[in-house]
Amino acid sequence: MNDTLQKPGRNWAAWMRDYASRRAIFLVLILLVIVIAFMDPNFLAYSTLRDILQQNSTRAIIALGAGFVLIAGGTDLSAGRVVGLTAVISASMLQTDKYAAKFFPNLDELWVGIPVAIGILAGVLVGMVNGVIIAKFKVPPFIATLGTMVAVYGMNSLYFDMEPNQSQPIAGLREDFTKWGTGSINLGGGYTIPYIVLIAIAVAAICWIVFNKTRLGKNMYAIGGNVQAAHVSGINVARNLIMIYAIAGGLYGLGGILEAARTGGATNNYGNMYELDAIAACVVGGVSTAGGIGTVPGIMAGVLIFGVINYGLTFIGISPYWQLIIKGLIIVAAVAFDIRRYVAKS
Repeated sequence: MNDTLQKPGRNWAAWMRDYASRRAIFLVLILLVIVIAFMDPNFLAYSTLRDILQQNSTRAIIALGAGFVLIAGGTDLSAGRVVGLTAVISASMLQTDKYAAKFFPNLDELWVGIPVAIGILAGVLVGMVNGVIIAKFKVPPFIATLGTMVAVYGMNSLYFDMEPNQSQPIAGLREDFTKWGTGSINLGGGYTIPYIVLIAIAVAAICWIVFNKTRLGKNMYAIGGNVQAAHVSGINVARNLIMIYAIAGGLYGLGGILEAARTGGATNNYGNMYELDAIAACVVGGVSTAGGIGTVPGIMAGVLIFGVINYGLTFIGISPYWQLIIKGLIIVAAVAFDIRRYVAKS
């Protein structure tokens, strides 16, 4: 007899636990906002919300890239260094002619889209390398991306140290580039929405479509859920993994470019440890460390939780050291909950 008919109470309880686990992240986010706002009501000002969203838009894009990889059952430690690489590449080609210490003194002014495309392409290429190493040579994702993380940082540092720059911070970026990180649309009544937030929302919408409405998305969940079953069902696992890592690399690249635009400069250390923040945001947002589970809204909520912690606790004067402790506890709790859910499912 069907187990659903035999034990309706147990299945109802399981459904309730699953529903609660998928909604808990949003309740945590709301609770954080309420607690901080109770301590300082100014936290609820529109300008505060705008600043949080603007500061975390690039991190959201990077976390979405990490989400692709994690749902497919992998991991990617190279994300932060790809962010630094693409930030330096794009910034080095988009300095004003009036800036005295130009990275390329004789480079004519390029259309802004060219350096942006080159930066994203660099991210895609690194992602493809990761995918090939993992899918074709069967190197564990942790080791493969650890190796590319180190190699990419080395390549970026060599590029950053070229004459005449010699490892000097890249600054003096053109306004038609920086406006995408700092500019905004005037909504009237004193309200504005930054361009970078709109870009992050657009990227999230595209990722949602890929996750839920495309064959690649279905294959990604299948590979993460059970790679052997995916093989048996006829999925080309190697090809899909290469595509997934390439997309992730492209998203890291876009995140690095926008980070350069937002901050108005770049160094080879940009993006350092961003991969850990991205993975943490995904896990807190409900992406399973075992693969096969995760949603775009959950990832975005995970990013916002850490954004609220970083900005909100600073807003009310909490020491940055306490912020690290709180973030660490949230990450451990999220992983512990995920493991319990995975064991119960198994």
